Amino acid sequence: MMDELVKRVSEKTGLSEEQAQSAAEAVVGFLKERMPEPVAGQIDSYVSGEGGGITDSISGLAGGMFGGSKE
Repeated sequence: MMDELVKRVSEKTGLSEEQAQSAAEAVVGFLKERMPEPVAGQIDSYVSGEGGGITDSISGLAGGMFGGSKE
């Protein structure tokens, strides 16, 4: 899932893959810090590929943060 998230952030923002990787990690880290523990654990699961759906939310958030278009 993280690879998909990085790709989407890169596509939506025009950032290089390296920059998108850093942005994605920053967003995921931010969400994990701000969410209650059960939710933070779910974020880890989704990003590691054990879940689904959150990548759309995170990539949309990251796209908005960096001025990319929203689908």
